[in-house]
Amino acid sequence: MPQIKSSEESFSVFDSQFIKSTASSPKSFPHVSPVGYPSGLSESLTSNSPQAIDGKKTKGFPRRVTKNPKPSSSIPQVLSWAEYARQCSLAAYTSRLNPFALSPGEDKLLRGHIDPIQVTTYLNIRNGILRLWTRNPLVPVTTDEAFGCAKTTRHFGLVSFAYQWLFRNGYINYGCVEVPNRFAPTSRLMKSTRFRRRQIVIIGAGMSGLGCARQLEGLFAQMGDYWSSIGEKMPKVVVLEARRRLGGRVYSHRLRTQITGSLPDSLPNTVELGAHIITGFEFGNPLNAIIRGQLALRYHGLRDNSDLYDCDGTVVNKERDDSIQKLYNDILERVCAYRHRNTPVKTMEGDRDLMLVGRDPSTNTLEKIEKALNTKTGADIAKVASHDQMAQRDKSTQHVPGGLEKLAGKAYQVSGTGAKSSATDAAKAMGWAAKEGAAGGQSLELDGFVNSSAHPTLGTTMDEAIRQYQSIINLTHQDMRLLNWHHANLEYSNAAHVDDLSLSGWDQDTGNEFEGEHSQIVGGYLQVPRALYQLPENLDVRFNADVAAINYDPSGDLYEKGLARITCRNGETLEADQVVLTVPLGVIKDGDMKFSPPLPEWKTGAIERLGFGLLNKVVLVYEEAFWDEDQDMFGLLNQSQVNGSIDPQDYSSKRGRFYLIWNCVKTSGRPVLIALMAGQAAYDTEVTENHELIREVTDRLSKIFSRKPVPEPSEVIVTRWRKDPWARGTYSYVGPKSLPGDYDVMAKPVGNLHFAGEATCGTHPATVHGAYLSGLRAAAEVVESMIGPIPVPQPLILEPTKAETTPSSTASKPRGAVKAVPTVSAPAVVPSGSVDRGDPEATILEAIFQQIGERPLKPIKEGTNPFLLYTKDKWMECKTACDEKKRNGPKNSSGKASKDEVRIALGKMWRQASDEEKKPYQERAEIRKQMTTAWMAEWKQKTEEWDREAARIREQFTDSKPQFGDQGAQLRAHLDAAAAAAAARGGSNGAV
Repeated sequence: MPQIKSSEESFSVFDSQFIKSTASSPKSFPHVSPVGYPSGLSESLTSNSPQAIDGKKTKGFPRRVTKNPKPSSSIPQVLSWAEYARQCSLAAYTSRLNPFALSPGEDKLLRGHIDPIQVTTYLNIRNGILRLWTRNPLVPVTTDEAFGCAKTTRHFGLVSFAYQWLFRNGYINYGCVEVPNRFAPTSRLMKSTRFRRRQIVIIGAGMSGLGCARQLEGLFAQMGDYWSSIGEKMPKVVVLEARRRLGGRVYSHRLRTQITGSLPDSLPNTVELGAHIITGFEFGNPLNAIIRGQLALRYHGLRDNSDLYDCDGTVVNKERDDSIQKLYNDILERVCAYRHRNTPVKTMEGDRDLMLVGRDPSTNTLEKIEKALNTKTGADIAKVASHDQMAQRDKSTQHVPGGLEKLAGKAYQVSGTGAKSSATDAAKAMGWAAKEGAAGGQSLELDGFVNSSAHPTLGTTMDEAIRQYQSIINLTHQDMRLLNWHHANLEYSNAAHVDDLSLSGWDQDTGNEFEGEHSQIVGGYLQVPRALYQLPENLDVRFNADVAAINYDPSGDLYEKGLARITCRNGETLEADQVVLTVPLGVIKDGDMKFSPPLPEWKTGAIERLGFGLLNKVVLVYEEAFWDEDQDMFGLLNQSQVNGSIDPQDYSSKRGRFYLIWNCVKTSGRPVLIALMAGQAAYDTEVTENHELIREVTDRLSKIFSRKPVPEPSEVIVTRWRKDPWARGTYSYVGPKSLPGDYDVMAKPVGNLHFAGEATCGTHPATVHGAYLSGLRAAAEVVESMIGPIPVPQPLILEPTKAETTPSSTASKPRGAVKAVPTVSAPAVVPSGSVDRGDPEATILEAIFQQIGERPLKPIKEGTNPFLLYTKDKWMECKTACDEKKRNGPKNSSGKASKDEVRIALGKMWRQASDEEKKPYQERAEIRKQMTTAWMAEWKQKTEEWDREAARIREQFTDSKPQFGDQGAQLRAHLDAAAAAAAARGGSNGAV
């Protein structure tokens, strides 16, 4: 029989070697290149030699040399303005910000201090600072570099605000990076006992708690001059963790048997008992900078190559599976007509046309605006942009279709407004034959059903839609099993039974999903929280500190808050100026942690309304794999609890049992399967003996892989997260009684008690990255509560000098222009004084660009999506029809359809279009695809030639050393490092 760990045993096992290794590990950064980092993020400069940063010597961390702030010093001269603007816009998108509009936080602080036309200049600067960070997150962006993103000293006030806003809110200089410490204590201050050192206590060492602690340490260091100026020591950050391990619900369990060499880099054999999947790195995931940019962790991209197996072990026909998924999506789209509509937040917008070419408004433009302001208000002139809908305005931001299901094995793409065609017509379009006697044009009548309940749920409404569809088309027992497999998939992604999900708000985070393939960390997800704990130096984390009570100060006075007192069950007590509570929502709901005074009703109301769900896993370890190791997952259909039933409710209790099985060979290094228990099955797991679960899953696997007997697993681990006293479940969901904004209410502090964790992140709940983002937010709130909001410099922009208002003869000179210099075999002669002698890399770059020009730019990818081509052609036609429909409707007489309504209508038109109508667009898309392929091949050839020539010129300079003296290998090493830095910061498409 396999050796089995019980739930209590498996969740209390602590790797003693971990604490030993973290305590004795050197305070150094892993000097590795970010493997698999996306294009545009070049390999980073690393060095072990001590270097100076902001006047201080540091060792073991890569550093960027800084000088006195000079305008435009961070804008690469080798880039055209359009290319520089493209990189800046991409950096903003990568940071979850609209490159062309202020975020709500910026708008709140700047409104009243900045003219509408000046927003463009501010956004250009802000995006430029983000560009520095996203191109090399191994090193912090310094103040001098930030000032270099302005084109004139007049805009240094804008830089000051933008830089502070970005680093205080966790958009730059976050993660495992060592930031400059500006604290300069005097000997008198260090000996002084006049002031008590302020202390921040963070409860919970999961991703939110560790992320908050690491961010606070960085913020206090970057703002060290503030503490010196008021005669205080830098505040102390303490993390209390009830367990004997880090990570919280990120739990990479080390397998009993470790096979040396089964994973690269001597990584351990682990299995994920908690968080498992990274749901896309691209366009905003903060873990991208940490996992790929800073730690260079290995990860495995998941492929959607899964098969579904019926309850008898046979493979489900792919065409049948596709037909059912289309039907399920149609039903989901119809019930999403009852979704709550969020009101978009409107903020000031910059001039997109100017920003696309990297330009600031001219003085003449400012004069025109001043004249206009004499007759109109700023509100009349200012453009406003919807921050929530920024991805809808430009195809470059149309990253993820609304309703993409997070975390699950398959995606459900939902438009979100409900299908308008009749159910009969929709069924025919999907390839279904209507029943005899089914009325033509028959549709689903759900209004009465939904209105009959004060708190309608997603599951009951979808089941009613399925019943109504059963009167239109023939659904077999297998069809019902397939439909309920998709139900189980939703229950997995929400950690809740679909009958417990709010109909109007279950997917309130739709539209915030990241792009890119879903991935798993090789060797354990725990490497991420462990790195946050260790790098750049160990945090003060105190284990076995189970908090029993929090006595906090509910006062709203910013500067007169009293101390909080935290009492642990081991008898330890701590005082704190600020407390950040990051424990799971389930722990707060459980009520074992006492608050004094009791939390206010507005806070407890949100706690009660939001749900906290459950997902469990059965981990099976074998001596050898008997399944296809190249298939990342496979699904299992389940019978109804009533034989022969086609009633949707009769499938609810069993559909989530082992419904999806992950193949974890590539990430654990061992033959491992992880079976998911979703919905009601997750709760049944809590009370089912391990041997019963093993027997059941082995029977299921034996039917699928019947060529030879399926062996008993050598090791089994069963999670029971509900029984875990420090979790009480897995992650949050929107319950039937939840109100819009409950996640925001959860995030709101009460006096000096702050809240973080995935259940406080309304844009990304139920995710690791959401937990981390909440920690960054809480850190910003703590700092603001201690020193106040970010000050807006006055004046924000200085008056232009006479020289700046005089047109320059070089003002229109194109950036990145290539001089017509013939190619020569010897190094180019650089005029004396034309480059900075202290920067040999500048000399080499100038020679390279003089001889062979700048590196070829990557071709812009032509639109290869036939639907987008169709949209472009049909937009006005569809908009006219939608406007007419609005005018004739009873609820809106304005006759103006929103962009979303037009897009949805276009999607419907495309789905209903005949093959003949679609054919020309498909042909155009195919032609564009072929052209793009040819252009890419030509670009690749030219860049390879350019790289060879650049390497030759660099080699000549390195060998001849005419300008730098005879420094041998040391010079070569310096040049190589400088080249890597230049590529990371300034290269257009790669290293020079």
